[in-house]
Amino acid sequence: MEVRQINSAVKQILNVKELSSMIGQDISFKSCVHRIRILPNVSFIILRLERSLIQAVAEPPVDLSPFLEGDFVSINGKVRESKLNDRAIENRDVEISITHIELIHRPAETIPFEINKKELNIRSDLEFDYRPISLRHPKKRAIFKISETIADSFASFLYKNGFTRIFSPKIVLAGAEGGANIFQIKYFDRIAYLAQSPQFYKQYGVGIFGRVYDIGPVFRAEKHNTSRHINEYISLDFEMGFIDSYEDIMKTEIAYLKYMIEQLKERNTFELELLETRLPIIGETIPAIKLSEAHQIYFENTKKDFRNEPDLSPEEEKYLTIWSNKEFSSEFLFITHFPTSKRPFYTMDDPENKNETLSFDLLFRGLEITTGGQRINDYNQQVEKMKDFGLNPAEFESFLQLHKYGVPPHGGLAIGLERLTARICNIENVKEASMYPRDINRITP
Repeated sequence: MEVRQINSAVKQILNVKELSSMIGQDISFKSCVHRIRILPNVSFIILRLERSLIQAVAEPPVDLSPFLEGDFVSINGKVRESKLNDRAIENRDVEISITHIELIHRPAETIPFEINKKELNIRSDLEFDYRPISLRHPKKRAIFKISETIADSFASFLYKNGFTRIFSPKIVLAGAEGGANIFQIKYFDRIAYLAQSPQFYKQYGVGIFGRVYDIGPVFRAEKHNTSRHINEYISLDFEMGFIDSYEDIMKTEIAYLKYMIEQLKERNTFELELLETRLPIIGETIPAIKLSEAHQIYFENTKKDFRNEPDLSPEEEKYLTIWSNKEFSSEFLFITHFPTSKRPFYTMDDPENKNETLSFDLLFRGLEITTGGQRINDYNQQVEKMKDFGLNPAEFESFLQLHKYGVPPHGGLAIGLERLTARICNIENVKEASMYPRDINRITP
């Protein structure tokens, strides 16, 4: 029997930030040809690495004429100083003087649009039809490096604060929020659904671990075709027990957002500069107003009346964050006390007003990015509210185990990753913050 030693396939990835300390050193790496410019006595090649671009220079006898944009190549060269002005290049103080270049692979066809310009500048349908290719554009890649940090920071912040990560099922017997916005699927000999939320499983987790979080896809069968909606998105969820008030949840989110911003400063300065966006500033706290007050503020300033509506309109969300920034220097604004009829059956009513709930949304740069609140933990209270909502408690036997056998006062929230990413990056269409968006018209690629 032949016995072979298999070494690790993990190799050192070229970190362009470290190149400034490698002036004069030889270097080898593999990459993709992003752009080539061939001149009589010297040629320039921009190479696409794992995160950003780097410039390499070829002088005779090195010949770049056989190579094409899109080729995958192996490079040997020497690091040298340079002064570049291309924002898509992370370390503009260095370049590579090529001593040898070798073709690894050549594509069968040329990409049907240019991805090496400053802006992609193609129709949105074409961008999404060719999403595996259009995402290679530097600015498109930058969005998802920022998204990565947002999700990573959510996990690391909660872990540091005693939360346990759980992995909730995405095939469920019933929707956590009821209503018609749930995808039905055939599950062997019965009907099942794609999860709208990990809500029940988060609440179960409170009884097990006290504090839990989940990061994963959720599905909403909403027939919206707007820049604000997608039908599958990544939800950043947490649930925490032994709370004194729903405000404990809001305070935890404020702490997370501050931590997230610091992580973005540390990890994503390059991407933020490339996208020409800025991070928000959070002071000691984030202002909070009741929904009724939010409607009144909008009415008094615009004379448009939404005061009898159970939720904010998109116009109100945009106006209120502008108002908040002007009044409190905060681009974030909590809206609290949504009507009982608007919030799910597990939401705690306000003891002082049974028509309102101890719940909240968080607005950021004109868009709701978070929904959260305190949950009902008393068995009889939960059964009664189910009946008030026209639900049969017998159909929620598993969920009611939580209350029947005891769970402490608790609550939590859900943050839409794509919405938060879009607003951090100043992207208007939330679909651009989803790698492969699913909406009413699109299920590919």
